[in-house]
Amino acid sequence: MNLSENLSPGETDARLLEALASLNQISDAINRIGSEDVISSADSLQLIVESAIRVVPGSSAVIYTYDEARGTFERESRVSASPLPLQEQDGNQSDVADDFPRPNGIGTRAIQQRRGLVSYEQTDLDVHPYHAARGVRAVGCFPLIVAEQAVGVLYIYLREARPFTRLELLMLENFVHQAAMAIYHTRRLAAMRRNLARKEEELTRLRRAGMLISSRLRLEETLEAILQLALEITDAHYGIFRLLDKSGQNLVTRAYAGDALTRPKIEALPLDSNSIMAYVARNRQPILVHDLQSEPWAAMYYPLDADLQMRSELAVPLLDSGGRLEGVLNLESPEPGAFDEDDRHMLQSLAVYAVTAIQEMRLLNAVEEAARRIFSQPCAQALEHLAEAACDLLNAPSSALWLRREHELLLAASAGGVHSERIPLEDSLTGQAVLSREAIMTDDVRSDPRFHRRDLAQSQHWTRALIVPLLAGEEGQPLGAFGVYSTTPETKTPVEMEQPVWRDWDRKVLTFLAHYAALAVQNESHQQALRAAQEQRSVAETFAAVGDIASNLLHHLNNKVGTIPVRVQSIQEKRASLVENDPYLARNLSEIERCAMEAMQTVRENLSHLRPIRLEPVYVAARIAEALKAANLPPGIEVHIEGLERLPLVMAGGQSLTFVFTNLLENAADAMRGRGRIEIHGQAGPDWVEITVSDNGPGIPHELAERIFELNFSGRATSRPGKLGFGLWWVKTLMTRLGGSVELESGAPHGASFRLRLPRHKENA
Repeated sequence: MNLSENLSPGETDARLLEALASLNQISDAINRIGSEDVISSADSLQLIVESAIRVVPGSSAVIYTYDEARGTFERESRVSASPLPLQEQDGNQSDVADDFPRPNGIGTRAIQQRRGLVSYEQTDLDVHPYHAARGVRAVGCFPLIVAEQAVGVLYIYLREARPFTRLELLMLENFVHQAAMAIYHTRRLAAMRRNLARKEEELTRLRRAGMLISSRLRLEETLEAILQLALEITDAHYGIFRLLDKSGQNLVTRAYAGDALTRPKIEALPLDSNSIMAYVARNRQPILVHDLQSEPWAAMYYPLDADLQMRSELAVPLLDSGGRLEGVLNLESPEPGAFDEDDRHMLQSLAVYAVTAIQEMRLLNAVEEAARRIFSQPCAQALEHLAEAACDLLNAPSSALWLRREHELLLAASAGGVHSERIPLEDSLTGQAVLSREAIMTDDVRSDPRFHRRDLAQSQHWTRALIVPLLAGEEGQPLGAFGVYSTTPETKTPVEMEQPVWRDWDRKVLTFLAHYAALAVQNESHQQALRAAQEQRSVAETFAAVGDIASNLLHHLNNKVGTIPVRVQSIQEKRASLVENDPYLARNLSEIERCAMEAMQTVRENLSHLRPIRLEPVYVAARIAEALKAANLPPGIEVHIEGLERLPLVMAGGQSLTFVFTNLLENAADAMRGRGRIEIHGQAGPDWVEITVSDNGPGIPHELAERIFELNFSGRATSRPGKLGFGLWWVKTLMTRLGGSVELESGAPHGASFRLRLPRHKENA
């Protein structure tokens, strides 16, 4: 049967043009879903049913959306179109819902079978009574499916006793896809808006919770507010908050209050000093002193102000839920017996609020600052802040962030202490956290065989370690690890001995910070991908324009320079005797001819890379072998190749890739002045192939690392004839055009190392 059935060619063309126009109009309507003036798919669906009845003469059309999770059609979603007047097509308004899909009707069957059905092929089904009463003889039902999810059904009702033509079915199939996309797009948009509203509500709740804990923006202001409240409740005259520093060895003043203070002693107070506050911190117990002039308190008293005479003191430790010391809250009065047990209980209650405020304020400040840095600063700076925040929140002297790269972990950021630059993924404590995707805790890394650098732990007196993985995405792909390292007091109180090495709060806080670290890494990756896409587009546009210029340039060079060898040959022929008798003239004419021809060849070779690149599967090893031949390296250059033969195919332009490696090899040879070693290594990942080209020359200074790929950079002037001298600019540009990247990994004085990444060839792509 012919596609157009019984239609004339003119009628077929007209209906096809009409269908294409409708598809364009529908696509435009779908694209506007989500804009300010279009927030649903109703307009798009209305266009679809109206277009459907135009391509199927004498028909009417109805769309119902479908909720697959519930297994039901949505009654309010009905959209219809009919060529008949309104009073003839649906009767009064109350009749509109009378054609709602039946549980065992053709619509339900079409969704179950995931294919279009026509009533005259379903002998056990009849036409819906609503439409049968209106003279419908046949019905076509098409499920609307997107990503294997049924989102609705399109019904086409025929009042003529005829089957659908193949042309009509083909046109309807396009409308079905458009309707499915319109519904799916609208639902996704609605889901995104609901998620956004929920996120905004969660953020509002977080802010309200912070305001309930503290009405101040800074920790010092919160502590000052608590101090003022404590002074009012207890009638104390003076008060001070001292918090434990990161080393765990000193109490540092964070807030103080009182009248007529002239010379407050707010310097750091060693934990082992002879003072009441240090005594309270060491013993984790409150102290109520009725008279500071009595023993043993007189010998321990450390005045808040040397010019004031204090007689009573009340001090309570700031302990969190796990018994860890945060600091000490201290009140003083010039009157003896100024405080009683009620005051002690009240101050202990305020101390609980203070600890909560300290922890929540620190965490909230860290989160707010981390969020700001993630979207306003480079990833490295955001990670450095998170490392410092971990030390502050967990009272740890040192922390480190590691990012996974193949079979090892690289140090990305740290705070306090010295850490190894690289850690093996296998057989290391940090690697175990990454591979298991679980938090790892230990009480003494100095003797733990899993710890990679126990010598560093011993030299810095680390004992305890808490390491959590950096997980990204719904599947929790491990990106690296976040660890904090702490020391253990030489003597422990009974409370400390009963507490676990690391508490759930510690793990939750570090895990929380690890999520922000993963977000920073992912954001940096997305930004790099965006920059790479923009750079690739810019390069493509530039090369399109430069290609035209190059073609014109080459044409003119051929016209001008190309005549030089011809004229030289003409002189040699017409003045043969003169040339034979004048060796100087003969030698110069030959040199002119050779230079002109070499100049043309050089221009052709370099400008050939301005043409469009056809990407194809390429073996890296073969291209490097060609590059070694083309580079013609001096005898003093030794080349060592490893891991290239095992590399999978990459998508690239063969000639362009050879040119990239040739430039890198020649650049390395020039840098080493013709004597040295070049190493070429390759390794493959799931999506990329990486090739590293390193030399042991003088290297490239760090301050030039960002400039070496610029077009006008001439830090290494080429000493090779026949080259235009663009060097690393060509490498960067061609790698971008190939969909890859090139980075300088190391600089002076350890040689230069370039890491190239190329997309893997996908067999089923």
